[in-house]
Amino acid sequence: MSEPIRVLVVEDETLISQWVAEALTEQGFAVTTALNADDALCCLATEHVDVLFTDINLPGSKDGAWLARRAREFRPDLPVIYASGRAGMIEPSARVPGAIIVPKPYEPELVGRLVTAALKMAAGGVPV
Repeated sequence: MSEPIRVLVVEDETLISQWVAEALTEQGFAVTTALNADDALCCLATEHVDVLFTDINLPGSKDGAWLARRAREFRPDLPVIYASGRAGMIEPSARVPGAIIVPKPYEPELVGRLVTAALKMAAGGVPV
């Protein structure tokens, strides 16, 4: 049996984080959650993560775009999915290359399909 895909979900709204983590777990993914960019960066430094799923708007001075850029410094191939209630307002220059953006609100079941798509894109597959 192969290892499950490991997803780091970074979301400061606890109910949304739990909702997404539960949906991904039910779909067979291994999920770690973080409430802010600093905690997420610690997870990325100490755990293997296959996909980063992060809200753009996080508490503190470091947002999801900052987190993704930092994560890509030591994992250039890390697939990134951004979630935001203001997805259209994310400057293209703030995004990491190849990232997927999902507007809020979204169905948690959609996240599993996006994780799979992000992994395929990172492996040189066709974008969704």
